[in-house]
Amino acid sequence: MNDTQRPLIQLSEVTKVFLTDEVETHALGGVHLEVGEGEYVSISGPSGCGKSTLLSILGLLDTPTGGRYELNGTPVESLSAADRAHVRNREIGFIFQAFNLIGDLSVFENVELPLTYRDGIGKAERKQRVVEALERVGMAHRLRHYPAQLSGGQQQRVAVARALVGKPSILLADEPTGNLDSRNGEAVMALLDELHRGGATICMVTHDPRYAEFAERKIHLFDGRVVDEETLNRLRAEEEQRIEEQIASRKPAAADSAP
Repeated sequence: MNDTQRPLIQLSEVTKVFLTDEVETHALGGVHLEVGEGEYVSISGPSGCGKSTLLSILGLLDTPTGGRYELNGTPVESLSAADRAHVRNREIGFIFQAFNLIGDLSVFENVELPLTYRDGIGKAERKQRVVEALERVGMAHRLRHYPAQLSGGQQQRVAVARALVGKPSILLADEPTGNLDSRNGEAVMALLDELHRGGATICMVTHDPRYAEFAERKIHLFDGRVVDEETLNRLRAEEEQRIEEQIASRKPAAADSAP
């Protein structure tokens, strides 16, 4: 992103606190993040670091407790549920780990579904967009099939087509290879790379460092905060050392209590 270009996504001091049974869980603590048009960004970090929470906020599936979120220059952190749904349908394409295809709908109908919630798009235009999206992911020959008739890799390709069909500003991918074997996982990552080279803006959450390397910019989270790679490695090492010390401290007690 050059200095004069406005970020497509801009987070400033974004926090998220979950309250359950009077217990506060701080999932995100003052996150700053910018994503420019055409960028390919990966978000990685250990389990429980806030990756999925951050992606939910980016995708307008959840709202931050505090801070500011601008999408395409528009503040969206305080929108109503209805307004979030409207913006989400037009601006954001989702690729989920579990594919989230509807089993009773054909491939064509699954990809068409987001367009049916938009005003001003007729049947002929919907058909054209669906076919174009399926052609981009190499699944146009399967448009009459149902999800159960497809492999996992094929289902994820259909899910990518569904994300693309609305021509969103950004694609959000949540562990897109999580339910795939290595061969299909690499094929889906190659597809995302191809889409990025074609101009797509992609923000991907992944726990797999191999797939994080596909992105041109890597963001690391630890305990709900963005950290650099060196800091992440240091914090991970410290956490592993604490766990080892806790295990070691319990061993004598366990031995003393043995008959």
